[in-house]
Amino acid sequence: MPWPSWSESGTAGIVFVLAWLVVGRMPRTRLGDVFRPAAKELAITSLLYSFWRVAKRLPFDVRSGAIERAQTIVDVQHSLGIPSEIHAQRLILAWAPLGWASGAYYAGLHVPATLLFLAWLYIRHQDRFGVWRNRLALTTLFCMLVRFIHVAPPRFLPELGYIDVAAANGMDVYANAGSAAQSVAMPSIHVAWAAIVGFGVLDASPSRWRWLFFAHLPVTMFVVSATGHHWWLDGIVAIALLGLATVIDDRVRRVLQTRSAVGDATVAGAIATTR
Repeated sequence: MPWPSWSESGTAGIVFVLAWLVVGRMPRTRLGDVFRPAAKELAITSLLYSFWRVAKRLPFDVRSGAIERAQTIVDVQHSLGIPSEIHAQRLILAWAPLGWASGAYYAGLHVPATLLFLAWLYIRHQDRFGVWRNRLALTTLFCMLVRFIHVAPPRFLPELGYIDVAAANGMDVYANAGSAAQSVAMPSIHVAWAAIVGFGVLDASPSRWRWLFFAHLPVTMFVVSATGHHWWLDGIVAIALLGLATVIDDRVRRVLQTRSAVGDATVAGAIATTR
């Protein structure tokens, strides 16, 4: 799937930064009050996306041992009693349309779903936008750091019975990616972003329909494993990294709020003293 390149998203980010600066120097208008913060968030989102695309191309290649690490994951999952991904593969392969739909879901939904979530959050629940934007950035950063130690996906171990379901359905998901870039199963960015969407919707929306959108997380976790692109543990680790990002974001916010409250109290006390 030809998502925007790092240069395209980086250029968009620079354009939005310039627009934010220009509008800030213009006379204040109602339209400007709406556009300026939107331009700021679009700039941040575009530049973060560009950073993610660049990080995927960095020359950190610890591919040696990727297959061995994957086999270790198989052993760990077995010792924990986690069912093999092969069972999920058999399920979707039993009905051809389900196999095709699973491959299409894996290939085409993680980026649009995340961007639509951010847009919805900004428009409908702007008070929670900064929280989930930061958690998305931190979680993605943690995932990229872990992924520098390469782990082969299930489809790289056909001798154990795993297959590439997307390829079997004629989908060339990694047409422009080298074999090293494909040896980064742990953790799953797809699951990490789906967790952001799922838990973010639960956090921000009071609607009873929010559980329908939360289903994007378990469906994604099933699909990425059933298609042979990720291990179950890849998704579990991704969700754990979101938990870590949440703890860090919450603590930083509490520290900043405490400092702000202390600062306000100090200013109020100084004013009272001078009267």
